[in-house]
Amino acid sequence: MDNIGLNVLSLFDGLSCGQIALERAGIKVSNYFASEIDKPAMVVTKYNYPNTVHIGDVRKVSFKDGVLITENGTFEVGAIDLLLAGSPCQGFSMAGKQLAFDDPRSSLYFEFERIKKDVNPSYWLLENVKMKQEHKDVISSRIGVQPVAINSKLVSAQNRYRLYWTNLDIQPLEDKGVSLVDILQEEVDEKYYIKAGRLQWLKNFGEVKEREGYIAFNPEKAKCLTARGEPSWNCTYILQWPRGTNKGGLRALDGKTPSLTTSSWPANNLLLDGECVRKLMPIECERLQTVPVGYTSCVSDSQRYKMLGNGWTVDVVAHIFKGIKEE
Repeated sequence: MDNIGLNVLSLFDGLSCGQIALERAGIKVSNYFASEIDKPAMVVTKYNYPNTVHIGDVRKVSFKDGVLITENGTFEVGAIDLLLAGSPCQGFSMAGKQLAFDDPRSSLYFEFERIKKDVNPSYWLLENVKMKQEHKDVISSRIGVQPVAINSKLVSAQNRYRLYWTNLDIQPLEDKGVSLVDILQEEVDEKYYIKAGRLQWLKNFGEVKEREGYIAFNPEKAKCLTARGEPSWNCTYILQWPRGTNKGGLRALDGKTPSLTTSSWPANNLLLDGECVRKLMPIECERLQTVPVGYTSCVSDSQRYKMLGNGWTVDVVAHIFKGIKEE
């Protein structure tokens, strides 16, 4: 094992946003072990970081006497310097049934807790969604620290409220003033526009019509605010089908999109581009997550939406990692 930089163990690694954040923070990594079972996410990670060591199912990961034991082999690492985890959030999310630790996905949190105890890393970070106070208190009491709440809107054009438990000192994050119009793509493929006959729920909020075979929408009739300026055909709008409900609704966003979801339809964000409604493009979702443009381009659009919705906002995590550099 190389000993120039950090030995990193990332659980629920996804598309490896932690690896991007470390690079962006200027922190050298010798060995990056990624526990992940989603094949498209692993393809994206390997495409961008070929030296990543994928170690399989988190439930089959253990550590003893300097040896990392996994379903994909054993590794003599000596020590793990940094432990990362963004354990599945579905059981905690306000948009779901909020089964918390009774949800088999969110109960995987305890795997992080088990591995953290065995590894005893120098630094560690756990990320999850906004949740009920009682669930947050359980994690905080078990892990020994209170989380820091950060909204990605400070560094991105996305409202994404997340909790970060860590032993690193997190300094206040400066607002970069990024708006939706800053991340939109000028050239948009026709496939991202919504065909006529879809989105009829918009009729509750404005005048919906067909234009050249696509859905068009008159914002001057809508009960919503724009992402920029007053209602007019020249403004950019974000529309969102509220998750967890079958009732339509548009949201006022002050230049920020709602938090990205893992789905491209119908829960993901929609734009009013000119008069026609379209989906956010994957490249725009990458920008919202401050992931390098084209980072996920080696897989299908549906997989790109899914993994970006599950991922971290890189610039937030890179800011947190400044605590490592300072030490």
